[in-house]
Amino acid sequence: MHTHAFLPHDLTTGTLVTRIWNPAGPGGPSVAVVRADGIYDLSRHVPTMSTLLEAAQPASLVQGYAGVRVGSLEEVLANSTEAGRDERKPFFLSPCDLQVVKAAGVTFATSMVERVIEEKAGGDASRAQALRAQVLAQIGTDLSSIKPGSEQAMQLKAALQAQGIWSQYLEVGIGKDAEVFTKAPVLSSVGTGSDVGIRADSHWNNPEPEVVLAVNSRGVIQGAALGNDVNLRDIEGRSALLLGKAKDNNASCAIGPFIRLFDASFTLDHVRREVVHLRVTGEDGFVMDGVNSMDQISRDPLELVQQVMGAHQYPDGFMLFLGTLFAPTQDRGQKGAGFTHHLGDTVRISSQHLGALCNRVSHSETAAPWQFGLRALFNNLAARGLLDSTPL
Repeated sequence: MHTHAFLPHDLTTGTLVTRIWNPAGPGGPSVAVVRADGIYDLSRHVPTMSTLLEAAQPASLVQGYAGVRVGSLEEVLANSTEAGRDERKPFFLSPCDLQVVKAAGVTFATSMVERVIEEKAGGDASRAQALRAQVLAQIGTDLSSIKPGSEQAMQLKAALQAQGIWSQYLEVGIGKDAEVFTKAPVLSSVGTGSDVGIRADSHWNNPEPEVVLAVNSRGVIQGAALGNDVNLRDIEGRSALLLGKAKDNNASCAIGPFIRLFDASFTLDHVRREVVHLRVTGEDGFVMDGVNSMDQISRDPLELVQQVMGAHQYPDGFMLFLGTLFAPTQDRGQKGAGFTHHLGDTVRISSQHLGALCNRVSHSETAAPWQFGLRALFNNLAARGLLDSTPL
């Protein structure tokens, strides 16, 4: 990928922080910043991304750090592709570390309708087209003006229940409580260039292009990234109780390529207006494009953060997937079956302010196994003398 296709439209105007594997010395994961003249390791200033986000003004801190240059953006980006990666050279990791990875689902009207269809189809893609027509005829397509939890929403709920088509997805889509779940264990998400995984026993699945908030322990949103909340439609469609198996698998969560910190060039209002683009390119020549427009979201990002923190604490902060408007219906094979991934698909998720996250699709069972957990991280930081730094 050309570096201009990787960066935001305003290039390195913003404060773009990420994590890299830096093999220098003992080698290990390092907080880094993307600058016009290269990638700079900031680990001597700040040992973890979670630590950085606890600062009152993390962007100001990063702008004041010199760091150690590890290479050009072109070099690090080229070495991040998993198939040709040289682990003796730096490459990109997921930009978060100690944060819990959370996700909000059914936050857009269109994707809510698709979840109802999955449920009614029982995970059978061949039934989707007929059920889509039936469901849309009953509930309509314009649910975007309904505020979840409002009196209007409760009236709609009563009307749909009377018609016998109420769904657990409609409950979280227009009810007062959002769907919030843990997408991935701490440190298990993958970064740009790495393979992203689908289960080998899934035959109806898709990418979910989303904006991901970086939130600290106090519930302060410090920035945002792009993410792919890989979804196995057949498994979740059989039962919502299978959500864990549908969502949390090896390499099934991609975040990156960096976290753009809030500063004068980028604020929460930019997030609210961000348009996220998706392109899936198959080795068979198949191409699918999609769009996720954040201005169509049913719940404001601040409300979703509040719902995550309602009865819980996150002392190391959390990353929050905000959900997606995109729900693929384009047929790839059998007529009426819609889209599903093929091995080798390239998934590119991009936006004006957040750059581009690119991953290749493989099976979770054969993708690079997750082996670097919390014990490994702290042993590594200790060996590199990075736990002796003064806390922010």
